[in-house]
Parts: sequence; structure tokens; C-alpha cells
Amino acid sequence: MRWSRTSHSRVRRRTVGRRRYPRPVAQPVTTGEHRADDGGQPSAPALPDVPGSRSWQRAFGDLGSGWRQRSLWGYLGWQDIKQRYRRSVLGPLWISISMGVIATAMGILYGALFGEDIATFLPYVATGLLIWNFVSGCILEGSEVFIANEGLIKFLPAPLSLHVYRLVWRQTLFFLHNLVIWGVLMIIFPQPLGWSLLLAIPAFAVLVLNGAWIAVLAGIVATRFRDIPPIIASLTQLLFFMTPIVWQYDTLLRNPAVAERARIAEINPVLHYVEILRQPLLGQPILGRHWLVVGVITVLGCLTALLCLRNYRARVAYWV
Repeated sequence: MRWSRTSHSRVRRRTVGRRRYPRPVAQPVTTGEHRADDGGQPSAPALPDVPGSRSWQRAFGDLGSGWRQRSLWGYLGWQDIKQRYRRSVLGPLWISISMGVIATAMGILYGALFGEDIATFLPYVATGLLIWNFVSGCILEGSEVFIANEGLIKFLPAPLSLHVYRLVWRQTLFFLHNLVIWGVLMIIFPQPLGWSLLLAIPAFAVLVLNGAWIAVLAGIVATRFRDIPPIIASLTQLLFFMTPIVWQYDTLLRNPAVAERARIAEINPVLHYVEILRQPLLGQPILGRHWLVVGVITVLGCLTALLCLRNYRARVAYWV
């Protein structure tokens, strides 16, 4: 009984010796800046004005942030080409070789079928194929630009425009590789080149701009609806035969029997994109109507792509 009283007193002294203090509670601090002007009552602090997901500021910010990371997408675009021709003896030179073989074979074949002079028809076909490869590459790969980069979009905090810049840069490198074939043909078959050749620089810049908005628009729509890429692939193949690449549009216009029906080909917008670059590269007369059509389509296409990027940029990560 004595032992229990002693232990009870010890426990009591321990509990009594511990003083309990009330837990401090943080009190809101108000300053003169947050007081109302009339009654002096504290008001809630102003929150920063953060733009929503569907805002032009976010859309243009995505484009600007992607452009500032050009060292990244420039490196990735070059690595895409090196990876494609990895452990190859000639490496990226195979791009020019395959392009030269196809252009030569098609130029000789269709030149013999249509009775055209090989000295003018072969450069015509080769230049058309050079431009067509860039246009079709932007269309086909643009429809899958976000689907192909699913892993990077989900796990890398990067703007969507980075993948579009990477695609256009890769297609530009392909174009520059294939441009060697055009230089060789100009040496073998000289063309009447003049100062109009300088128009090839702004013409290609317009093609690059159109390739970018096509990739943005087609990429977002194809990410939501996965039936779009095969549809675009089928239409692109059809456009190849409807575009004057292996056949001359001017030859049909000079034929009175089919001249009126041949003008229907101008409904094809790719025709105008090919002509604004092929005409200065071959020293042909520059026609203003092609530039006019391309300018109108470029403005409308850029506005549509920006609107699509503004409204659905935040949803791409959930759709892929």
C-alpha cells in the first residue's frame, strides 16, 4: 500500500510540473495599405491577375517561350536526322542521293512521255519535288507532331510550340540538303537566272511560316480526333498528282483545247506555294497572283491556328 502511494505521488508531481501553455495562433496583420478609405476596416489583399488557360497572353507566351528555347529544338532537330542515318557510311548525304535519283528518274520518264526537252523539264521536276518534299513533310508530320511527342509533353514542362519549331527546323534541314541537287542541275543545265533569284529567300520564309501554322492546327485537331492523320495522308497523296510537279501547268495553258479546263488546277492551293519558290529558282517570270493567293491563305491560316492554340493548348496534354 505504501508503494502505491509513493508511485502515485511521483506521477502527480510529474504532471503538475509540466505547465501547459496555450498554442499561439497567428493573427492577421493589417497595414495601412489594406484599410478601407471610409471606415478604416481591413480589406482582403488583392490577388495577382493571372491569365486563364484560354487567353491570348498564354497563346503568345507559348510561342515566345518556344522560340527562346531554339538551342534545344535546334539540337533535337539535328539529332533526328543523325539518328535516322545512324551507322551509315554516307550519313545525311543519303537525303540528297535519294532525292537526286527520284528526280532524275521521274524527269526522264515523264519528259519522254510528254515529249518535253530534258534540259528544261528535268530541272522543273527536280525543283518541284524539292519544294513538295518540304510541304508534304510539314503536312504529314505536322498532323502527328504532338502524338509523336507524347512522352515529352506529359513529363517535360515545355511549351507546345517547341515541338512545332523542332518539326519545321528538321524539314528545313532536309530542304537544304536537297538544295544541292538543284545546284548540280543548274551547273549541268544552266537556266536564265537573274536578280529574281533573291525572291527565293522570302518565298521560302513564307513556306516555313505556313508549315508552322499547319503543324499547330493539324497537330491539335489530330490529337483530339485520331482519324485525322490517315485522312490527311490520303489527301496529301492526292494533292501530289493534282499539283504541277511532274507535269507543266504552262504547257496546258498554251493548248487551246484544254486551256479553260486547265485553269481549274489553280483551285489547288499547293500550286501557288510551289510556284512562288520554283519561279525564282528557275529564272521564270514572277506572277503576282500566286503571291496574292499565298498571302491571303497565310493570314487566314495563322489567325485560325492562333485561335486553336488559344482555346485548346491546355487540353493537348490530356488528349495525347
